Amino acid sequence: MNIAIDEMMETMRMIEMENLDIRTVTMGISLHDCSDSDFQQMNTKVYDKIVSYAGRLKEVADQVEKEFGIPIINKRISITPIAEILGNATKEQAVELARTLDKAAADLRVDFIGGFSALVHKGITKGDQTLLDALPEALSVTERVCASVSVATTRTGINMDAVRQMGLIIKEAAERTKDQNGLACAKLVVFCNPVEDNPFMAGAFHGAGEGEAVINVGVSGPGVVLSALKRHPDADLGEVSDIIKKTAFKVTRAGELIGRVVAERLGIPFGIMDLSLAPTNAMNDSVAEILEEIGLERVGTHGTIAALALMNDAVKKGGAMASSYVGGLSGAFIPVSEDNGMIRGIIDNALTLSKLEAMTCVCSVGLDMIALTGDVTPATLSALIADEAAIGMINKKTTAVRVIPVPGKQEGDIVEFGGLLGRAPVMGVNPYSSEKLIRRAGRIPAPLQALIN
Repeated sequence: MNIAIDEMMETMRMIEMENLDIRTVTMGISLHDCSDSDFQQMNTKVYDKIVSYAGRLKEVADQVEKEFGIPIINKRISITPIAEILGNATKEQAVELARTLDKAAADLRVDFIGGFSALVHKGITKGDQTLLDALPEALSVTERVCASVSVATTRTGINMDAVRQMGLIIKEAAERTKDQNGLACAKLVVFCNPVEDNPFMAGAFHGAGEGEAVINVGVSGPGVVLSALKRHPDADLGEVSDIIKKTAFKVTRAGELIGRVVAERLGIPFGIMDLSLAPTNAMNDSVAEILEEIGLERVGTHGTIAALALMNDAVKKGGAMASSYVGGLSGAFIPVSEDNGMIRGIIDNALTLSKLEAMTCVCSVGLDMIALTGDVTPATLSALIADEAAIGMINKKTTAVRVIPVPGKQEGDIVEFGGLLGRAPVMGVNPYSSEKLIRRAGRIPAPLQALIN
């Protein structure tokens, strides 16, 4: 009984003082059976199926939050990549379908719906191309719709034709929402090796290997990890790893409990626990500050990648011991606009775009929520994507790019995105051109690591 009481008191402290929360409960829904040669029929089927499955998602999540006292910050939906059901639909119809998804999310009072997506890492189908053509407009006329595009995997290599298109798409999406600092781009992720059960936005989609519907949970605890490390200022690095592992274990247990209760009450299978450390702009809820507590004067200085590797590995180990259903991305996010420590590192000239790129070799995702100068060229955006895809492809890991070229802004400006998206200092890019590389197009072949059979 004493152990149970101790655990309960510790969880209460983590919630009240250390920013522990369930970052998202995400319902994944398969839309494969909504495909129809009659677009209006398909459009209706998509809305009806989403509403029928997720009709009680927010209600149940709110009830569980009150009963257990653990905040559930976001309620979200992920769906089958829309390109897979578009068939012969036109670009205009794809945009109309995006509006339907937005309406479903609004009617259900969920925060985001992810899956306006295409998987084009080896080739581009007619439906894929329709979705790509529709992306800039679809993201600029909707509020809750999130999109992702897979352009590379370790098994297939990098589809540079798709990479080239994505540079143009990101640039157009930014221009369409220039009155909002290019906000449409904050809802678009370009992936290498995407996972099928990721509950976090903007990259979530309900993959082909998933069931009819599932509940996936994303839990976040940078503040909990930071607080634990502050209680052991003289620990050696082996002990630091152990502290992080034990903390991740506790956070994972709390998150899975909530996820399973929500799933049971909705009558939908529980899927996975994604235990990624996802920061917010709240005080002491920063991945960068964890790295600084480990021993860096400022994130971005020499040793940053070693500290990040230690932390990321310890989080995964602790989570894997706590649950047999750890999935999604699970590790550490480094979204610049959502992490006060990252913002401070850039302002102090300790953290550069090149260093952020290097950090993605050992963290969970990639270049995330980075504001770039408005004059960045589509070719440079494509080259940034290609670099991240190469890191993911060679290292057999998920990498991603979510960058925002902010129209009219210069290096050093600060832009506000609001809410969880936070604010970001605008970063400059290398002035030299990658145009010829991107113009070559074609496919970068899969590496030798792909031949594993």
